[in-house]
Amino acid sequence: MATHKIGIIMNGVTGRMGTNQHLIRSIVAIRSEGGVKLANGDVLYPDPILVGRNEAKLQALADTHGIDRIGTDLEAALADDHNVIYFDSQTTVRRAEGIKQAIAAGKHIYCEKPTATSVEGSLELARLAQEAGVKNGVVQDKLFLPGLLKLKRLIDSGYFGEILSVKLDFGYWVFEGDWQEGQRPSWNYREEDGGGIIVDMFAHWRYVIDNLFGEIKSLTCLGATHIPSRVDEDGETYKATADDAAYAIFEMQSGAVIQANSSWTTRVDRDDLLTIQVDGKLGSAVAGLRDCKTQHRVQTPRPTWNPDIPNPFAFQEQWEQVPENETYDNGFKIQWELFLKHIHQGDAFPWDLLEGAKGTQLSDLGLEAWHGRKWVDVPDLKL
Repeated sequence: MATHKIGIIMNGVTGRMGTNQHLIRSIVAIRSEGGVKLANGDVLYPDPILVGRNEAKLQALADTHGIDRIGTDLEAALADDHNVIYFDSQTTVRRAEGIKQAIAAGKHIYCEKPTATSVEGSLELARLAQEAGVKNGVVQDKLFLPGLLKLKRLIDSGYFGEILSVKLDFGYWVFEGDWQEGQRPSWNYREEDGGGIIVDMFAHWRYVIDNLFGEIKSLTCLGATHIPSRVDEDGETYKATADDAAYAIFEMQSGAVIQANSSWTTRVDRDDLLTIQVDGKLGSAVAGLRDCKTQHRVQTPRPTWNPDIPNPFAFQEQWEQVPENETYDNGFKIQWELFLKHIHQGDAFPWDLLEGAKGTQLSDLGLEAWHGRKWVDVPDLKL
């Protein structure tokens, strides 16, 4: 049995997502388990160097989580042959430049999305990686959520028959920052800093829809900035220039229709922060982050519209939970393990920079549809 240390440059891990999901719940968790175990008994052991602009924050993270290496000089980290992977979870406007530097240095690329601020920028990264011959991947974490894995199992089994429609509802109330501190960074609400819920969430909806329901034919979208001003981390009021809600309809190649509401200005009265209801000829299902419930056609009630009497149906009690049947790990961690295997022994990893570019494409088309008040087609995206 051999242990293979894999040097990973982790750029941008002082941010919320980088710290919690990628560092603590993925890389640190893998290290605490002794690494990723391969079929032949070998072990892949991630050896990260935390890179960023704030040395004090980097050092505090390293000390807390038993990491030996930090640095504020990205070029020096890229020049070190021990580091074979470059990971980027910086803000969107900084990401593309860091990835370009890493590709030029011959590093394999793994990064958050959106991969760039435009589809042209995202395609450029995919082309550069292909030309350089470096392996590359994009975080598509929601595919590994227990609720969506259960939903995928239902789809693959033919449970729904023909899928007719999907209702995707995501969001929660993000405090304005004046009377309660906001749960998201202020740049999320400034278009000039790469903010906006369309840019943020449509990258997710693209890979979720592609992997569960097939190809998108066309879309229309209405964006909104419902809260016109917010208070930032320093207590300063600023103008919100980016959309904080989006209401989209996707027409699928299959003929199914997907409605997708995304909002940071809604209060939650549903099973989870994200729910996906799928209605098919043979049955329906509602998936959340962890759970999934079903209602087959033979169990479907016959409600009668009569507003003059109290509703006699307890509708939410008429669904059945899909059983666990397996143990579910953290989705970010699962994809990290798959990427490490991809780098070391060439295991399949279909979620590359081109797939990431498709997410940026959908964001761009959503913005185009909103500003043009129109339907737009979704063309095939190729290098």
